[in-house]
Amino acid sequence: MIRSYLLVLAFAFFSAALEAQHELGVFDNHLDVGNPKREGSAQYQDGDQTYMLWGSGYNIWFNRDEFQFAYKKIAGDFILTADFDFGGDTAGSIGHRKTGWMIRESTDADAAGLNACKHIDGLMAMQWRDLRGAYMRDPQGEIFFAKKGGQTIQLERIGKTITMRVAHPGEPLQDVGSHEMPDLPDTVLAGIYVCAHDPEQMAEARVWNLRIDKPVANAYYPNPITARANPPSRAVLGSRLEILDVSSGLRKIVYESTKHFEAPNWMPGGQKLLFNEEGSLYTISLNGGNPEKLNTGSVNHNNNDHAISFDGKMLGISSHRQGLPGGGSTVYVLPLSGGEPRLITESTPSYLHGWNPNGRELAVVGQRNGSRIYNLYAVSIKDGKKDGKEIALTQNSSGHVDGSEYSPDGKYIYYNANVSGTMQIWRMRTDGSGKEQLTFDQYHNWFPHLSPDGKWIAFVSYPGDIDPDSHPSYKRLMIRLMPVGLGAPKVIAYLYGGQGTLNAPSWSPDSRSISFVSYSSPEPQ
Repeated sequence: MIRSYLLVLAFAFFSAALEAQHELGVFDNHLDVGNPKREGSAQYQDGDQTYMLWGSGYNIWFNRDEFQFAYKKIAGDFILTADFDFGGDTAGSIGHRKTGWMIRESTDADAAGLNACKHIDGLMAMQWRDLRGAYMRDPQGEIFFAKKGGQTIQLERIGKTITMRVAHPGEPLQDVGSHEMPDLPDTVLAGIYVCAHDPEQMAEARVWNLRIDKPVANAYYPNPITARANPPSRAVLGSRLEILDVSSGLRKIVYESTKHFEAPNWMPGGQKLLFNEEGSLYTISLNGGNPEKLNTGSVNHNNNDHAISFDGKMLGISSHRQGLPGGGSTVYVLPLSGGEPRLITESTPSYLHGWNPNGRELAVVGQRNGSRIYNLYAVSIKDGKKDGKEIALTQNSSGHVDGSEYSPDGKYIYYNANVSGTMQIWRMRTDGSGKEQLTFDQYHNWFPHLSPDGKWIAFVSYPGDIDPDSHPSYKRLMIRLMPVGLGAPKVIAYLYGGQGTLNAPSWSPDSRSISFVSYSSPEPQ
């Protein structure tokens, strides 16, 4: 009896260890589906957070599949996004060698599921098996969806509807198509795969910038004042602090939390980031680790509008004072090393959005004189104190104005404004003259940030189906990059986020990288 118990216990430990060996980055497991003739494998490279897959298999087609699959169990709605490419020796490979995203009911070879395919010959397609053992939809079918080329693949499930999108580097995601799968269970296996389309060959795929996002329909942006009283039915989005290398497009997650944090600033020296969480400010190393709280004295309702002076000595912050108009957001300044902040704006609401390089003016967004419109104001300071009256820079605005930032040469203020029904990027002279629109498209563009070398503008682009004056934290959106000398914007990141993603100046001192926050509903721990 004891011997049998020990054997069972040993087998359980062996099985658990074997399963643990198959964990791969964010995925629970990886394996060959369908028993292909040649054994596949997978690897996660922690340094650049990239996945490598090697797999054989005759195909993912007809009523059974063969391929290498890295997956995790996931329930409800989700958004899967990543960049895909083929590697290894591709000479003589069949054109329908494929990689991409897949969701399926099980790892059985004939399981129902849907896959977003990138073929080595350039074909991008969505194909599905509605029921276990059924034939995959034929590519000549009337409802087969396909495009040519693309690097980024996104697969989104909302309810029973699954949508595939693709994009070439630098371009917005484009819909390939949507398909309803009413018989697919709520909990599925979602992951990445590679298939050689030839049982005698081995295919290699590289996957990077991989994100699995859980959107929440009832997400909200937590106000530090009322955070304790939020109704339990409203979920806070979990957060990822990310760094994006602008030239390569490679993203890296530095820090993750089930709590909601926002708006990274890059600290002088380029080795730390600063962000706000639950009313406090924290710094963290680029290598991750535990955040360290920054001393802001008695000012402890800080929001996501904070900025570091160009000389790296002072920190401007926005923090709420209870019982005042518009939530009471007020601008303060303090030494970057920490200390008791000094009040700069008596009128509320006021949000800090930029230091003049000369260190003597702050750009502030606020509502004044009973108006519900947000405008831009310049506030003079001296020795860390207010020095003179506010100067209205956009007092004739008929729509929301926000996100101001001085150019590194001190000649311009860049900002976003809703003048004609869409939120676009503008600039003006520092005295408010010479207003000039810089972007002209269907997106709602927010929070322009200039690289320290003065060459680039990074900003957030929301889809056109929202109120142009709003910037929620729970939308599929893009970070785009545009030359300061004007030119077409290009996409450098696709993410789930918004308010809190890129509110603060977030370029690295060497102008090579950007830090931002992406959001996802936190998974149960």
